[in-house]
Amino acid sequence: MNHPNIITRRRFLSRSFSIGAGVALGTLTDIPMVLKRALAEGTIGIPGPNGRTRKLLFIFLRGANDGLNSLIPVRDNAYNTANRPNLYIPEDAPGSMYDETTGIADIHLSTSSPGPQFSTFWYDKSITLRNGFAGLHPSLKFLAPGFNAGDLALCHRIGYPRQSRSHFDSQRYWENGAPNNNTDQEGIFYRAMVESGLAHTAPLTGVSIQSALPLILRGSGAAMTNLSDPTRYDLLGVPNNSAGQLKALTRLQKAAGFPFPAKANRELLDLQYRNMAQTLEIFDGITGFTETENTFEDDVATDGDVGPYYLFPTATEKNGGYRYHANSEKLVVDDSSSCKSFFRNLKAAALVLNNTDAIIAGTEVTGWDTHNSQGGTTGTHANLLRRLGWAMYALRKYFMRYGADGSGSAKAAWDDVMIVTLSEFGRTTVQNGSGGTDHAEGGTIFVGGGAVNGGVYGCNPNDPVPWIPGQTGSMFGVGNRYLKRAIDYRSVLGEIIRDHLGATPDQLSRIIDGYKPEKEGAELSSGGASSVDGTETIGELGLV
Repeated sequence: MNHPNIITRRRFLSRSFSIGAGVALGTLTDIPMVLKRALAEGTIGIPGPNGRTRKLLFIFLRGANDGLNSLIPVRDNAYNTANRPNLYIPEDAPGSMYDETTGIADIHLSTSSPGPQFSTFWYDKSITLRNGFAGLHPSLKFLAPGFNAGDLALCHRIGYPRQSRSHFDSQRYWENGAPNNNTDQEGIFYRAMVESGLAHTAPLTGVSIQSALPLILRGSGAAMTNLSDPTRYDLLGVPNNSAGQLKALTRLQKAAGFPFPAKANRELLDLQYRNMAQTLEIFDGITGFTETENTFEDDVATDGDVGPYYLFPTATEKNGGYRYHANSEKLVVDDSSSCKSFFRNLKAAALVLNNTDAIIAGTEVTGWDTHNSQGGTTGTHANLLRRLGWAMYALRKYFMRYGADGSGSAKAAWDDVMIVTLSEFGRTTVQNGSGGTDHAEGGTIFVGGGAVNGGVYGCNPNDPVPWIPGQTGSMFGVGNRYLKRAIDYRSVLGEIIRDHLGATPDQLSRIIDGYKPEKEGAELSSGGASSVDGTETIGELGLV
């Protein structure tokens, strides 16, 4: 069920004969973007010199990803079989996959692949990264091209002051940008869209593709868009094609003739009707939502196989090398229905960013609450990481191949897009008695994009706030089994919103309250001891 601020088809049917829209239904597509923004500050939603707008795609890993088995501190001797007997991922040995002299990750992709006769995930050791301390879970091997190109930032020890270990609370704090504040019901990205000046004039600004509108895009003053299935975005049961949309729009226009008195929230209803009419036309013009239209492919013989793979594995025959070998060992992700559904949603989010003026789009992938039988190189967590690794690989290739190149109608090239993963907290340093991990503190964020300053952040003894190895070090820095944070998630999102999307410092302080100078602003930007709990943090990382 969508958020109450979004009028569903059923609610529209129940209201359309008693409440008029009271708005003109003329399209806004011919109005210049700068006029739509009214007098807003900053450059959120303003095209740059290349004529394109900077955009953001988010993926929420709900359930709390085990960061210690994702971005692995392989050179911390506390990461061992005593603390993680069933989860431990062995270190990659120098001279095999890793060149100790150059420090460059060699992750068996394309020309480095052993060939199509091998299983896609045949390697069972961590993939050593350039800093000589951190490694990747082998299921994340498809992050290699982006990382080696400098397009991927891997960030560890992410958290916030007085960390909650409740899923419900911590997800709320990540989404509202206000740690330990349960009363704030507005999302970070919602506020960013309001600050853009477009939320009340443009039909699409922030869009989620999942079962319900998430808090991160939710607020009472403007209507963001949530789609559970873009192929069924219609009204009155009419098909989502030109003829059907004309019928729906005619009904909307007739409904607009019924007057109603001015009351609270009527402006929001006006906006919802107007946005609904316009988005019907917009989505009708996008090719790629249906299964038959899912023809997006890699531009190389992926993973050293005999040919390219499909980017969005929404069906078994489009899942990795299965198209060539009909062999489950060549799948790039698990073949479950939930995985296929995730990639349908991910594809839709990419299509929306690439084919509309929407600034932010995103989705979620669930299942990360790995208390039981988490697994090491294989198992539940490994399968989830395969989804994440391939998702970021696919998005990079999609925007590089199918994004704007200055000659077509696409709106987002790889340099214009930033991808960020979110997850409410990390998991325990010590494995539990059920072969899994429990709720903890420091976790990970991955940030991808053509304009990202790639590398490893927060997983190095040489960091501004050093990672301290050992049984009394960072992995046990809180209590006796919790990784201590060194980076505040708000510093990561704040830098992206300001330096990538284009918010001013004043806007950022309204989008993320902690950025106010009288609150935690100096710590979030420059680092230092937290005024809330005294923990030393790095501040902004220089990702953009």
